[in-house]
Amino acid sequence: MNSKVLIAGCALGVGVLAVQSCKKEPEEEVRQKVREAGYEMSQGAFFRAAESDDIVAMRGMVSGGMSVFEMDGVGRSALHAAAGSGAMKAVDYLLSEGIVIDARDEHERTPLMEAVIRSTPEMVRYLLQQGADPQAKDADQFKPLMLAVRENRKEIVSVLAPYVREDLDDALLAAAILGQAEVIDELTNYGASVYSRFEDGRTPLMLAAQKGQMEAVEMLLSIGANRLAMDEEGRTASDYAKLEGHEEVAARLEGGPMAEDFDLTDTAELSAELMQTVAASDEVEPESGRITQQEDGSEGPVSSSPSLPVELEGATVGALAVRDEPSESAESESVVPGVASSGDSGDTLTMPTDEIPAVAETAGNSAKARVDYFPVVMRSYRQRELPLRVKSVEDDRAEIQVVGGSLHQLAVGDEVPGTRLLVVKVERRMQSGKERGGEPMEVSVVEIEDASNGIRRDLIVGVPALSHEPMALVEDASSGRYYVARRGQRFSTEDGVDFLVDDVRPNQLVLENLNTGEMKTVRLVGPQG
Repeated sequence: MNSKVLIAGCALGVGVLAVQSCKKEPEEEVRQKVREAGYEMSQGAFFRAAESDDIVAMRGMVSGGMSVFEMDGVGRSALHAAAGSGAMKAVDYLLSEGIVIDARDEHERTPLMEAVIRSTPEMVRYLLQQGADPQAKDADQFKPLMLAVRENRKEIVSVLAPYVREDLDDALLAAAILGQAEVIDELTNYGASVYSRFEDGRTPLMLAAQKGQMEAVEMLLSIGANRLAMDEEGRTASDYAKLEGHEEVAARLEGGPMAEDFDLTDTAELSAELMQTVAASDEVEPESGRITQQEDGSEGPVSSSPSLPVELEGATVGALAVRDEPSESAESESVVPGVASSGDSGDTLTMPTDEIPAVAETAGNSAKARVDYFPVVMRSYRQRELPLRVKSVEDDRAEIQVVGGSLHQLAVGDEVPGTRLLVVKVERRMQSGKERGGEPMEVSVVEIEDASNGIRRDLIVGVPALSHEPMALVEDASSGRYYVARRGQRFSTEDGVDFLVDDVRPNQLVLENLNTGEMKTVRLVGPQG
């Protein structure tokens, strides 16, 4: 029977007076009307009404003595039921009646988690707008984003991503394990870094290859994953696929480096590539622009088009709202707890293949985190990894491993076999330790030179070797103008505040306010961020 029967008397439930008059109606009469509407006066019926978005019936039952705080056998509230079924009016009614938005069941699941698993993006968005906590963890330590990844719900990922940017890299690693290509695409569109790694050096591409996830491998390659990247033991994605018997994936990733893969890249060359990328995506033809003096004193054209990137040095930029977060270690990589390999071998996962872990707890981050205004937004990051790693340094010799080759003991003046790279210096030195409480730390460094162009780079033991200085593409929120940012550059805001680019990392810029000394982290947000 249709619940419109309840319209008579109190069951209309519109406004305080209606509810008050309802409470005065004899309880048996109210129960009769509830039965005529097709419900019993029971917890189960109340949940059914909530799932059906039947707030008329819900109000009728409440007027007859039913409590909105009723729970089922596993501690779920009616809010869980309504959120999971996408019943927007029922959710709104239950919240107005005092149910806590982050109510927990026996498994520590919140209504938001129910919506992530079973409901619509609109419901997830609504709960977040009402203050639901996107960082809450269930009994298995899963946060809402990881639940969305596990369930392969890319449309839910896109809703959650702006609220939990600090968790996107971990989610990408998990999606790679599970082979969820569309989720990978969505995560990187919102700022997950294809350069993220486990603590043992495995990249998303290595994880997908290790699990034989061809679709995920293809997606990662299409968005810039490096098939020649090595983990701490010198293994590549192809090596992982071979170890696990995924021959088709291994064949897709096979092949040694070309001579040009070892070339060191000029900063100006990389800046030009970034500019061309933006120009192509915006379908803008580069203009000849005006002549300005470059940093080295030479003259050259800089595009006057506001949609093309220019060097950030000295730029005056507008304001953008970003989260105020502490900076993280430049050396630390994104790690998903519980997935890192046991021991030093790094060749196996310590988790069942049908499970993924929760994201690491990050203190102070929530949907209600304080938002400040800031001049730029990080739109993309570029790094070109060399197919080699410095394994160790002892005295004046360096141990260098090349992809597909053995270890080489090299001294100053030696050439890295198969390359045009020369070892010009081997040393141990103290380096700024701002990532470790401001204390200096000793690092082992090998300086190499590209004999073809004279460019030099410092390679640090235990850190991926890059052919160039890391660079980021940033956007001025007020003008839409793009800039190329690299470490050591300075810029000023429109109100005269001076900033220094302290560090450029795969998923964030670290900026120093030169007026106050305050450090600020600006996270990569991607084109859809």
